[in-house]
Amino acid sequence: MKFIHTADLHLDSPLRGLSAYADAPAERLRTATRDAFQNLVTQAIDEAVDFMVIAGDVYDGDWKDFNTGLFFVRQMGRLRHAGIAVYLLYGNHDADSEMTRGLELPDNVHVFSSRKAETFRIEHQKVALHGRSFKVAATTENLLPGYPEPVAGCLNIGVLHTALEGNAEHAKYAPCSVAELQAKGYQYWALGHVHAHWVLRGDEVTIAYPGNLQGRHIREPGARGALLVSAEGDRITGIERLEVDVLRWHALEVDISEVSDRRGALRAAGLALERLLDASPAHLPLAVRVLFVGRSAAHGALIADEGQLRQEVLAQALALDPDRVWIEKVRVASQALSTQALPLNDDAQGFLADLAGLSSKAKDDPDFVLSLQADWLALLEKLPHEVLQASPELQALRQDPLAQLPEWLGQATPMLLGRVAQSADAPT
Repeated sequence: MKFIHTADLHLDSPLRGLSAYADAPAERLRTATRDAFQNLVTQAIDEAVDFMVIAGDVYDGDWKDFNTGLFFVRQMGRLRHAGIAVYLLYGNHDADSEMTRGLELPDNVHVFSSRKAETFRIEHQKVALHGRSFKVAATTENLLPGYPEPVAGCLNIGVLHTALEGNAEHAKYAPCSVAELQAKGYQYWALGHVHAHWVLRGDEVTIAYPGNLQGRHIREPGARGALLVSAEGDRITGIERLEVDVLRWHALEVDISEVSDRRGALRAAGLALERLLDASPAHLPLAVRVLFVGRSAAHGALIADEGQLRQEVLAQALALDPDRVWIEKVRVASQALSTQALPLNDDAQGFLADLAGLSSKAKDDPDFVLSLQADWLALLEKLPHEVLQASPELQALRQDPLAQLPEWLGQATPMLLGRVAQSADAPT
């Protein structure tokens, strides 16, 4: 017997942070969550699984229109025609209180009640599935004590939408501990809510998060998908990860420690992108955030114009494969060389050291930062619209100068040091 465990579909969830980029692959990004789920349904049919478990967050809150619900019903219909049952639990994003509209689901879909935990039994396969949907999104009590006792002689599967205790990255909905799950007496726990893939195998019980089906932003990088679980009698015999994502996010670090100028840093980025493409599945497009790291003389030249830098890195990506890689953002997290490393006389060294100290103190001086606000706003108002559009950093500075100015002040000295280093290296 085998079944698919999935969760956190977040159908039609927007992929955030992309509106500022005119070159984003908008159509591919817009349909990514649907395409990933359609891939999963196709694999379920191809594998002829016995049933599918969905452990919460099919939707991303209330629908913008009925098309989201109609798409899900259509996919459930495909499973119905293949004779595959679905056991569905609602989580915080699609709790009863969140879904103000509803559609009748096909008769192969069994929805866990939100009033109390209940059990669905598959008699001919000796399987018992136990679960409880969320009544309200902010379900912060431990639901586990209300789950039924295991059914003797059956494979007992617990379905639960939970952050587990100690998972700081996710809201603490329906919290419980690993020890509590292990003590319940079920053989498999099909969890949802945490978007990272995680499996804990044990002799008596397996606890698993499949992760979400499709990464939606840079904080959800790498492969995404579901779990294909095999069982014999009341024993879990195997777990295979099914990768169904249609676009993959990567944070790509480019070490520029051995690089002396901006051109060298761009070449290093191009080589890193080429290696990433070679190591990635050929059918998958990549959304990449490039992060320059290391201590380098090129640091100042890179932070001088990060908006232009993204365009230059994007050109490197387009030269490699315009259909497979898109540059989401470029960030400069490198460090400048120390002033002692620059070929300057003692007076210049002393001046730059003093400047570095003043810059470091200035960013923490609220009165000084406030005094700059009006000047910065006046300058930003004069910038052409296309310049602001090309730089999310400038847009952020314009919208909230008090929050952004300290960071800019912290970058001022490294930028100047980089420029000085470039001048010192240039021919007279």
